[in-house]
Amino acid sequence: MTEGPAETVRPLALCRDCLAEMEPRSNPPRCRACGSPRLVQHPERQALSIAHIDCDAFYAAVEKRDRPELRDKPVIIGGGVRGVVSTCCYVARTFGVRSAMPMFKALKACPDAVVVKPDMAKYASVGREVRGLMRDLTPLVEPLSIDEAFLDLTGTQRLHNATPDRVLATFARRIETEIGITVSVGLSYCKFLAKIASDLDKPRGFAVIGRAEAVSFLATQPVGLIWGVGQVTQERLAADGYRIIGDLQRVEESTLMRRYGSEGSRLWRLAHGLDTRVVSPERETKSISSETTFDTDVSDPDSLARTLYRLSEKVSARMKDAELAGSTITLKLKTADFKSRTRARTLNEPTQLATRIFEAARELLLKEATGAAFRLIGVGAGALVDASEADHGDLADTRVVRDKATEKAMDALRGKFGKAAIVRGIAFDTPSKARKP
Repeated sequence: MTEGPAETVRPLALCRDCLAEMEPRSNPPRCRACGSPRLVQHPERQALSIAHIDCDAFYAAVEKRDRPELRDKPVIIGGGVRGVVSTCCYVARTFGVRSAMPMFKALKACPDAVVVKPDMAKYASVGREVRGLMRDLTPLVEPLSIDEAFLDLTGTQRLHNATPDRVLATFARRIETEIGITVSVGLSYCKFLAKIASDLDKPRGFAVIGRAEAVSFLATQPVGLIWGVGQVTQERLAADGYRIIGDLQRVEESTLMRRYGSEGSRLWRLAHGLDTRVVSPERETKSISSETTFDTDVSDPDSLARTLYRLSEKVSARMKDAELAGSTITLKLKTADFKSRTRARTLNEPTQLATRIFEAARELLLKEATGAAFRLIGVGAGALVDASEADHGDLADTRVVRDKATEKAMDALRGKFGKAAIVRGIAFDTPSKARKP
C-alpha cells in the first residue's frame, strides 16, 4: 500500500490584539477569538529572540497623543521656513513629506500640514518611559536613539512564562495603552535582520525574518539596505556591478575583500545574513547637541550669541535629564552658501551647566562672527561622563558653586511653573549696544 504525501503542518498564528494562538482558517486570515487581522504567523517565530523596536513617527505621535484635535491631520515636526522636517506623521507622508526634507518643500507638498516646533524635553521624557518598559522585558536593551532600541530576550522564557514573540506582542499593547503611542517590532536571530524587519510592516507592525529565508529574502533587496551603505558606497558598488544584495551573494568573500578590504568581508557576511554583533546595554551616548536654522541669515554677533545661549540651555537640560556631563564643547555654524564650520574646545573639567557651555561656545563664536552671515548655528557637548564627575571647581574656580546653585534654582522654578517662568537676560531679543544710536 502506497502512502500519500505527508500533510504540511501550518505554523500557529499569534493574535497581536488578544494574544490567542490558533491555526487560521479564513482567507484573509483573522483571529478566531476576536476577529483581528493582526496575526503573526511564521514557522520560526517562537525560536527567535533578537528584536528591534522602533516607535512609529515618534515626535508626531507624542504631539497627537497630547493634542487629540491633531489626530487625523497631517503633522510636521520642525520649525521655520528655512528649517528641515525633524519627523512627520504617516498622514503627512502620504503627501510625500519625509524627514530631513527642507520645510519649504514639505509645505509645498502638504500645504495643510500643521507644523509643530519640537519639544525635545517632552520627547526625552516619553522615550525614558518606553525604555523603562523595555527593561521590564530584559536587561539587554541597546538604545540606538531616543525612540528605538535592540533587545535580546534569549533565556527570558522562564522569567515571563512566554516565548519572546508573545512577550513582544504584549509589550506593544502595553505601550499603546499606558503611553499612548505605537511601536513596530522586528524579530529575528541577529541585529541586522531584526532592524530590517521592524521597517517591513509600519506602523504598528510586527515582522519576522527567520534563518531559513534570510538569504533568499536579502537576495532581491538593494545593496543600500545593508547597514552603513550610503549613497556614495552604493554608487561605487553599482559601478562594480553590485546593485542588489544577491549580486554580493554570488561572489566569494575573498573577491570582495580584494576590492574593498575589510569592508568587503562585512558586506559579504551581511549579504548572507551573518551578523555576530551582540546586544550591548553599555552603548554610550557620544554627544548631546542642539541646533537651529534661521529664517534669514544672521551676521550680528549679539543676535548669534542670544540664540547660542538658548541652545546651550537645551543641551544643558538634556544632559541633566540623562545625568551626563561633557568636557568638549563644539560650535557648529553654516554659512549662507551652505558651507559648514565646526570648532571645538576642551574644558578643564566636565560640565552640564548652561552658563559654562555657553561661555566656551561664545569664545569660539567670537572668532568666527567677523562679518559672515550664518544660516545655522548649533552647540554640542562631547566626551560625556557621569554627572557626578562634573562642576566641582577648584581654588582658582570658586564661581562654580554659585553657578550650580543658580541653575538648580532656575530648573526648579521651570519644573514647577514652565520653561518661560524664568529667562536670563542674554536670551532676550533686545537691540545690542553696538547697534544703539
